Formats: sequence, structure tokens, C-alpha cells
Amino acid sequence: MKDIVITGMGATTPLGGDLASTWQAMLAGESGIVEITEEWAPDLPVRIAGYVKVDPSEKIDRVKARRLDRNTQLALIAAEEAWLDAGLGLGEDNPIDPETLAVCLGSGIGGLHTLLGQWDVYKERGPRRVTPFTIPMLMANASAANVGLLVNAAAAVHAPVSACASSNEAISLAVDQIRLGRAGIVVAGGTEATIHPLPIGAFAQMQALSRRNDDPAAASRPWDKGRDGFVLSEGSAVLVLESLEHAQARGAKIYGTIAGAGVSDDNHDIVQPDPGGLGQSRAMEKALRNSGLQASDIIHVNAHGTSTPQGDMTEAGSIRRALGASADQVVVTSTKSMTGHLLGAAGALETVATVLALKERLVPPTINLHDPEDGLSIDVAANEPRPLPEGDLAALNNSFGFGGHNVAVAVTNANVTR
Repeated sequence: MKDIVITGMGATTPLGGDLASTWQAMLAGESGIVEITEEWAPDLPVRIAGYVKVDPSEKIDRVKARRLDRNTQLALIAAEEAWLDAGLGLGEDNPIDPETLAVCLGSGIGGLHTLLGQWDVYKERGPRRVTPFTIPMLMANASAANVGLLVNAAAAVHAPVSACASSNEAISLAVDQIRLGRAGIVVAGGTEATIHPLPIGAFAQMQALSRRNDDPAAASRPWDKGRDGFVLSEGSAVLVLESLEHAQARGAKIYGTIAGAGVSDDNHDIVQPDPGGLGQSRAMEKALRNSGLQASDIIHVNAHGTSTPQGDMTEAGSIRRALGASADQVVVTSTKSMTGHLLGAAGALETVATVLALKERLVPPTINLHDPEDGLSIDVAANEPRPLPEGDLAALNNSFGFGGHNVAVAVTNANVTR
């Protein structure tokens, strides 16, 4: 199998407006969760969320932004950072043959702000006042398509939708495209922007969200006995993936290697995970087989870890089942304790964090973990970063989504260049 390496990364998140600031905030154990101050917030039972640290209006021209849903705006910011970070130019300065370039960029919900906003326009002002850009702004593939236009991708543009597993599925698909010879370089990741009263109200009705309105920074607390749900956040994270040969031929710097991925489905319930975590374990086991790795090679897991009562302990058991006795040597973390849950963008952001953890040999902490669940069978980097050893390292990043979608991405520090 071809080695698939990471040559560029970008992000805009509740912790920072770019990758560097996001990563430093993660290592510092900062929280990006804040009180919602919108005029619609007082009527909701949940009034906290994770807004991006730097609003897209500060980075995208106002006229251009009017034709893009917030979901797409965030994707373009992260994708441009990743592309430039990979040492590549845009427009006439883009050296990549379009026929070798693909995009795989997922979103769990898509252009929600446009859909609901234009419905309000329709009701209040009539159909003639609805913008003609509504459909290309709200469609689920809008972000992927616009990133494809940004980088001039002609091999393919894919927009996988698998709820909170969407962006890790996009990374998995990108690996397949390169290994199958359908592309030499792929822009992969995810985006989400759904901080709006309807999804917040709907998630709250499901009892899925934390109601710790009086202490936003402490609301996301994976594996802590006091957890009461996840925190809705927005953002985007994007990686540039290439075959090792393609990257070496152009002298690219390399952050690490996507060794492989595993995909499964619980086939249990449209919302709840299989309580036994069997599908989750299968995804991790498939990722190991797809990567040619053994359980004993894994030193770190960036968990899905959403801070829900059932989900956290189910995942702890599935990690233990997939890795067996080797789980004793694994440092687990949930960066959602700091970022909140970016839904369809979560997997890509956490894969980026996993790549950097191996490269820098430092695992970001799981903050707010002060009273761990009884019988917790995994070693969590609670409240402080955890160093990793020297030598060859491998890790897993898990993403699980409504519908039973499970994706595990395997990352190594092989091929890293300084």
C-alpha cells in the first residue's frame, strides 16, 4: 500500500482562528465554550456553545461572504490555510495538475443558516425576496464544491455525510482515492456551523446537551461523573494528503502519515450507540488491519469523547475491547473537553490534533475531569498534557455519528520531516 502523508493542515475553531493558535490553546488546556449572547438565547434551556474564535467576516470579503453559508466560509478559511501550509499556491501560482487533485470534505448538516434564514425571508417578505443563491449555499456539498473551486480540483470532489463521523469518513475516502490511483493529492476534512436556536432546541429536547449554563468552560467534561451532555460548537479543519512519492517529488514537508482507516456501522439505533460498543471496536480493529499495525503499536487515542453519560463509557469499553491488554500503554484524550463538539468537523480537527500529538510527542489534556467514572478502564490525560516516548509512534482517532456510523483513523509519525 502507498504511504499517505500529511503535508498541510489548517483550522478555524473555538480555540483559535488558525491551526497554530488552536494547538497552543489545546496544550494550555483552554476552553472555547462561551455564553450565547444572541437575542434568541434567553428562551432556550441551553445557552452555551463554542463559536469560532475569529469570525469569518474578518477573513472573507463581505461581498463574497454574502454568497456563502457560514458552513462554507469556515471550510474555505481552513482549506486555504492547509493549502498554503503545504507550500502550494492558488490561481496561477498553483503547481498541481488539476486532474490529479481531489477534495473530500464532509459536513453533518450543511448550509443550515441559509436554509432557515431564507425560510424566514420567504415567510416574512415573500418568495421574490429569497436570494437566488439559496440552493448553492444550502446544499450539503456546497463546502466541498467551493473548496474544489479554490484549489482547482478536477479529479473529483466528494462530500460524505455521516453525521459526526463525516470528516473522518472524508479522510478515509481520501486515503482510498490515493491508494486506488484516482488522485495524487487530496484536500480532506470537514466543516460545520449550526449554532442556531433550532438545532440547539432540538438537541436539548433529546437531552443531549449540557445545561451547565452558569459555567460554560466547565460544561464539556468527558468521563467525569458530573457530565450531562455535549456542547454544540462550530469550526472547520482540513488536511492536505499526498502519496509519499508525490510529496517527496515536490520536496514537501511532512507532518506524519495517515496509515489507514476503518469504517463500520452499529446497525443498532438511529441515535444511541450499541451499548456494547461492538461497532466502535470493529472500526478500530479494521483501522489496524488496514494500516498493517498491531494493537501493541498504538500509544495514543484521541477519543470521540463527547461528554455524554452513555457515550463516554461505551467508548472506553470499545477501546479496551479493540486493543486488549495493549490498552494499558495507551494515553487517551478528548479534545472536545476544550473545543466542544464540532459535529461533522470534529473528526478532522481531532485527527489534526492526533497528528500534532505524535509529531510533538505531547498529548493535549482532557480538561474538567476531576471525578472520573468508577471502573473507567482507560488511562486519560486528565487536566494536564501527557508526554509521549521517543521512537516510532502510532495512534487512533475515533469518530462516531448518529445512524451508527463509526470511523477510526490510524496515524503514525513515520516520514516526518522537520
